[in-house]
Amino acid sequence: MRKKIISEIEEHGQLIGSLAESCLEPIKHLAEILLQTLKAGNKIIVFGNGGSASDAQHFVCELVGSFRNKNRRALPAIALTTNTSNLTSISNDFGYEEVFKRQVEALAQKGDLCIGISTSGRSPNVYEALAAAGKMGCKTAALLGNDGGIIKKIADCSVIVPSDSTPRIQEAHIFIIHILCAIVDEAFSKK
Repeated sequence: MRKKIISEIEEHGQLIGSLAESCLEPIKHLAEILLQTLKAGNKIIVFGNGGSASDAQHFVCELVGSFRNKNRRALPAIALTTNTSNLTSISNDFGYEEVFKRQVEALAQKGDLCIGISTSGRSPNVYEALAAAGKMGCKTAALLGNDGGIIKKIADCSVIVPSDSTPRIQEAHIFIIHILCAIVDEAFSKK
């Protein structure tokens, strides 16, 4: 058991340590889009499946609530993964591929930033929502894994974690989310 614990910790550390080289510019680009969107008075809309749904909700709670700095104002953000009535009715009536797209069409406005999270980069419902958001004049971004899949082709900004291990990708995604939240906190803190 000890060997397994050490192996998991080392694998995590290696991937997180590699992000400065592999993801620095995409993270910086996403941070810039995030700040521009919020400073313009627009909102952030985040979505994903499974663990990525949890990451979407976590990201939103840090923006609406607070990350480290309780002196900054609440920021407008919505996770499309929290309304079970929407999730189940849209899935039932239109299919699961439409579950985020329909909500984007209902809630997003030109200038908003829609962020899809997919460890595989191939989630059809994330792809459809980002495609719809782009057509509506929203900015689009994605937190992805593996090779970025089909989603990297339609997002304005893709941060691709270079791994094929779902748990490691999810750990990197939450780390990247925390980096973004630290940048937002600094930008919106009362001086």
